[in-house]
This record gives sequence, structure tokens and C-alpha cells, in this order.
Amino acid sequence: MEKKRALITGINGMDGSHLADFLLDKNYEIFGLERRSSTKNRQNTAHLEGKINFIVGDLTDQNSLIRSIRVSDPHEIYNLAAQSFVAESWNTPEQTGDVTGLGTLRMLEAIRESRKDIKIYQACSSEMFGQMIENPAKETTPFNPRSPYGAAKVYSYYITKNYRESYGIFATNGILFNHESERRGHEFVTRKISDGVARIKLGLANNIELGNLEARRDWGYAPDFVEAMWAMLQQPEPDDYVIATGRDYSIRDFLDEAFRKIGIEDWSNHVVQKSEFFRPAEVDTLCGDYSKAKEKFNWEPKISFKEIVSRMVENDLRILDR
Repeated sequence: MEKKRALITGINGMDGSHLADFLLDKNYEIFGLERRSSTKNRQNTAHLEGKINFIVGDLTDQNSLIRSIRVSDPHEIYNLAAQSFVAESWNTPEQTGDVTGLGTLRMLEAIRESRKDIKIYQACSSEMFGQMIENPAKETTPFNPRSPYGAAKVYSYYITKNYRESYGIFATNGILFNHESERRGHEFVTRKISDGVARIKLGLANNIELGNLEARRDWGYAPDFVEAMWAMLQQPEPDDYVIATGRDYSIRDFLDEAFRKIGIEDWSNHVVQKSEFFRPAEVDTLCGDYSKAKEKFNWEPKISFKEIVSRMVENDLRILDR
């Protein structure tokens, strides 16, 4: 039987590296697309050296995507690359639109031009729901984005749907709510907290600087969520799915669990709120309904919110202690 081949964009990110781990266990041959840079950012994929094929490409360069498909000849593409930091999308809205929105179009065009029977998973986001019209949100909930990032993801969602319906491409949108792991980037609030708490425990810092502590998010575990990505491409017909846990927690709740891990109940003296970390348009709550994914391919989250926070703090304590 022919070994399946997968092309993963954003291979060095949190989701890309976890997905590579998952697909290797399923005996896939993996090609990871990474941008050219003078120094490779392979912190999350160092353990994959020699196990996967790294190829250079960029969602802003059409020819590089065409080449990546020619080189990898994939059965499946997982388009995870994006300018994915919501706060940064306000500083670089044009780049965010180009990479996160038009980058999806370029990949779909590369698939169409290849004339090959390639399945594609498009990473969408709960930020598309923004100021939620329905809580919890499901696949039929109207979008109401509140950031350039959320708006770009709405474009990527609809262009994927259009190519599916117009050209018969097996293209599916995964509308993933917030998910974390030990590999989360330090610019994201969850890793900022786990790293900050670890530094406070080890006497390397005294406080953490944050923005809005009242924002509520539906947090799952990234390794659980990448299983859902794969499952979507194994269905008889392409469709769109919300992946979430159905429970939301505030930034304060995250702080409670993180500080409790190091024996601190009252963390008020260790957290400083700064105006520059607030968004121009805040998203108060994001919570999702994953019942369709449960019904169609029996997916459910496994790791609890409390365990996610615990694993992240433990990981940063190990890293800093070394």
C-alpha cells in the first residue's frame, strides 16, 4: 500500500509540530513548509530532524507553493501557516491580510493548477465569531470578527468554501477555538503567563505584565485538536467543523491555576495590567459547540483546562531550571 504523503505549512509552529508527531505515528511521509530565514526557527521541530522533509516556501509567493506541491506530491495538505498573533494584526493589518487571507487563496490556486486529487485542511479560527452573536458558536453561527486577523480568517474560510463548491476540491475548514500546549509561542498570553509564573517561582522575576484579565476563552489542548484536523480529511465528503471544548474560562482563571501550581493563592501583587496590551476592539467571550465533530467522527477533547495549565507551567519550570 502506498505511503500517504502530507504537506504541512507552518510546520515549526505549535500545531504544525504536533500534527507532524501525530502523522508520523500513522506512518505518513511528511513535508514541512518553512519560510527562508538566516536562522532556522526549529525549536518545536528539533526532535523531527531526519524524520521529516523540510522545504522552503511562503504563502505570499505563489511559485513557491506550486513548487512545494510538485516536490512533495501530497495526498493531503494542512494549511496551518498564518500571521496568527491577533494583537500583532492591528500593527500589521496589510501583511496579516496578505498571509492569512490571500495566502489561503494562493494555496488553493496551486492545488487547482496541479490538477491532482489533493485534500486540503484550512485552519480557521474562533476569532471569526468575534463579538459572539450566539453562545456557544457552531458551524451555522454568523461571523462577526473584531480584528484584522479575524477578518482575514473569514476570507480564508469563504474562499476555501468557494473552491470546494466551484472546483470540486476536497477542502475543509476547521474552525478551531483556542488551544494551547507546552510549545505555544511566548508572545501569546497563555505562554506569557506560564513562563512568567515559572520565573517568579525561580526568583527570576517578580511580576507579569498583561492586558484584559476578564476575557474568556474556550481552551483545549493542541495535540487533541490536531487529531480532529486529520479526522476531517478522512471523511467521505468535505465539510466544515467547529473544534472546541464547550467550556470557557477567563484570563483570571488561567492565572489562578498557574499560580496555584507554584503555591500562590493571591497573585494580585504579581500581575500588572498595562494599557498597551489591550486590543483596540476586545472580544469578551469565545466558546464553541463541537457536537457536529462528535457526531460525524466521534471527536471529543481529552485534556482538561486545569491539566493544560499545569503541563505548561511544569514545562517552563523545567526549561528555566536547566
